[in-house]
Amino acid sequence: MAAMVRHVDHQGQQANERMAAVERGESDDLVGAMLSSQEAGLSFSMMMQVRNKVVAAVDDLIKLQL
Repeated sequence: MAAMVRHVDHQGQQANERMAAVERGESDDLVGAMLSSQEAGLSFSMMMQVRNKVVAAVDDLIKLQL
């Protein structure tokens, strides 16, 4: 899980760097920057869905009567 968080964070940082480069005029790859941003957003969303499923599963285990 920690590796996945680091990977998603790295994608977000790359997307931010690419967007900043476009804004500063250092790059003209607007489409690439937008795709990178969308990919980072989707990765974050997927990670949050996995986290929510794990938390729900742990809650279900805690509620089980032994």
